[in-house]
Amino acid sequence: MFDGLKDKLSDFREEADEAVEEVEDADKDEPDGDAEQVEQEDTPDEERAEGSEGGTRLRDKAKTLVGERAFIIEEDDLEGPLRDLELALLSQDVEVSVADEIVDRVRENLLGEKKHWRDSKGELIDDALGDALVEVLDVDGLGFDGYVREAKKPVVIVFTGVNGVGKTTTIAKVSKRLEEMGLSSVMANGDTYRAGANQQLTEHAEALEKKVITHEQGGDPAAVIYDAVEYAEANGVDVVLGDTAGRLHTSDDLMNQLSKIDRVVEPDLNLFVDEAVAGQDATKRAQEFDEAAEFDGIVLTKADADSAGGAAISVAHVTGKPVVFLGVGQGYDDLREFDPGDVTDELLGE
Repeated sequence: MFDGLKDKLSDFREEADEAVEEVEDADKDEPDGDAEQVEQEDTPDEERAEGSEGGTRLRDKAKTLVGERAFIIEEDDLEGPLRDLELALLSQDVEVSVADEIVDRVRENLLGEKKHWRDSKGELIDDALGDALVEVLDVDGLGFDGYVREAKKPVVIVFTGVNGVGKTTTIAKVSKRLEEMGLSSVMANGDTYRAGANQQLTEHAEALEKKVITHEQGGDPAAVIYDAVEYAEANGVDVVLGDTAGRLHTSDDLMNQLSKIDRVVEPDLNLFVDEAVAGQDATKRAQEFDEAAEFDGIVLTKADADSAGGAAISVAHVTGKPVVFLGVGQGYDDLREFDPGDVTDELLGE
């Protein structure tokens, strides 16, 4: 997953490591002397003169070795690697503003302050890059499992998005996850316009031994999901999972359907589903969709087939809504909770 992005990040780490190595080597030529080396701008002139007798040479640049294994990195040292990092992120479908944000955060994390290399400069670079990625990815999380456990039952979750991105399969995966949590669920086919939608959702429901609520093709999607809520209330079912027809944000009739579902059913959560492999298109669709019909969280399908990783990196930061799950395969168990720290560790090979 995201192998292309992993490779690009690895290239940056190596390039930055080489740039920093050159700085360290240049400073090694400086005599150590008997006095501790200090930053020139923080040393009074008289102290500087006295220290010269101990053999300490202070450099004109701020890039000065300070104490044991510490120095200041100037922006010139990493200008090339940072430029290459931004181009690498863009090549992996990371949205422009997100790529800029990551580079700015890496620059802020690495440059201009005294850095102590207690372990290695490689770890220093990894920490700077890792912190930048987590800061971009870590939109206030939904905490799906905890939310569903604690919320008043039945919890109503409606899945929206464009055509053919795997909403129905995602619903089946979430149903399986809920079962493993000890929670029951009922499925509702609010996709009343697509031929075969009832059959597809019914097949998943039968495979998982779940109840599915359907109406005739062309019926009112809000009515289907409302009936599923009533069924859940009457039968003590914990969660209602409502499917909807795939749509574009520009489809006024279908967007009005979502508004009606919100009015009639008042879902607890609206989750937007799109494909990770869609890259910047997924990010753009999520942003436009949220403006037209606000959602609470995001599910990215086919993440296992996505080498670039641009959507996963970008979509939460652009929309301000958390990625809740990644679809990582065709099986019902192939639904991975999105954790910014875990994803970052994976991208950095940790």
